[in-house]
Amino acid sequence: MDISFVIPVYNEEGDLLQLHSEITAQMAKLGRSYEIFFINDGSTDSSLDLIKKLANEDGHVHCVSFRRNFGKSEALSAGFKRVKGKYVFTLDADLQDDPSEIPAFLAMMEEGYDLVSGWKKERHDPLEKRLPSKLFNATVSWMTGVKLHDFNCGFKCYTKECTEELDVYGERHRFMPALANERGFKVGELVVNHRARIHGKSKFGLERYARGFLDLLTVTFLAVYTRRPAHIIGGVGVLSLILGGFCLFLSWLLYFFGNMKQVMAAVPFFMTALAFIVFGGLAVFLGLISELLVARSRTPERTIHSIKEEF
Repeated sequence: MDISFVIPVYNEEGDLLQLHSEITAQMAKLGRSYEIFFINDGSTDSSLDLIKKLANEDGHVHCVSFRRNFGKSEALSAGFKRVKGKYVFTLDADLQDDPSEIPAFLAMMEEGYDLVSGWKKERHDPLEKRLPSKLFNATVSWMTGVKLHDFNCGFKCYTKECTEELDVYGERHRFMPALANERGFKVGELVVNHRARIHGKSKFGLERYARGFLDLLTVTFLAVYTRRPAHIIGGVGVLSLILGGFCLFLSWLLYFFGNMKQVMAAVPFFMTALAFIVFGGLAVFLGLISELLVARSRTPERTIHSIKEEF
């Protein structure tokens, strides 16, 4: 299998037939083997019925249907577990991603990239979506060190090896380039044609940026400290021990060499020193325990979504 498509679907009944037609036309031009996985993420319209119709008519089409809406990350995770293609495309089902860009993605992938992320340089979205997106992308780029313009673009191409190593859950689909880069995969960016939405409405509001910032902190923490938790937990503990030692030394000086007023002032310094020392000792101990857990365990395969049917 050359190429796999993973397409999350949530109430996109007006777009599925055209999207399938456009992908099919592009693959006919390329003459390469392919499969299309539609991941029905709890749609309440007729999306699932349309996917069944497509699957009956086209042997390239497959579907995983969730019992309810579990989110884009879970949809991608379900798709990544099933694809067989050398290259794996992800794109949104709302027709804003243009399948005519597929050859350009493949050209970059064959240059040696493991993940190529689309960049919607000219976006057909309202200003209230574009401005927060620019700020979000600049923050992610700065914090992760991955210099991309558009982390949120759903149009991406991965090598199969890359999808097998990336653990997608929660809201981590936004940070796939950063996660791939952290594992040593070569990440690139491609300017893509972004089309205006024709049917339906956007499933994402401004609240996704608040969730995204919290996820960014998580991803950054995991990328830097997941293999050495004692460095951050124990580091805080060591700093606390140093501050405690300084306060203890200051209280000792005041007590033995100060006047009565200074001796009285030594008491809160002494209590503060004890608090810092106790906290620091516990933090260092917790860091060592964390290292032990990391060393003795392996991350289990996690499945949050529930599949109702698959075909």
